[in-house]
Amino acid sequence: MIGQIIEKEQIQDYKIISAAVDKSDVLHDTLFAAQRLGNEFKSKTTIVFQTEDGPKRVETTVWSLTEKYIQIKSGVLIPLKSILEVEL
Repeated sequence: MIGQIIEKEQIQDYKIISAAVDKSDVLHDTLFAAQRLGNEFKSKTTIVFQTEDGPKRVETTVWSLTEKYIQIKSGVLIPLKSILEVEL
């Protein structure tokens, strides 16, 4: 898995940008499963997303999934078009 590991509290320190390839459609089912794991079992998911400083990897609980974003703790939103990988 690619990406520098960061803490979820550090996400707002980075400018999140779109990935070279938008994988939103491909990752939708996995992200939906991550949301379910987060809400029902408080289970964490590893998410790799693109920033201006390169890929970053965070292990966090996915609280909600919308058409364009996932929401994690403290109301932090990560755009789906910036997500590179998801590991449950």
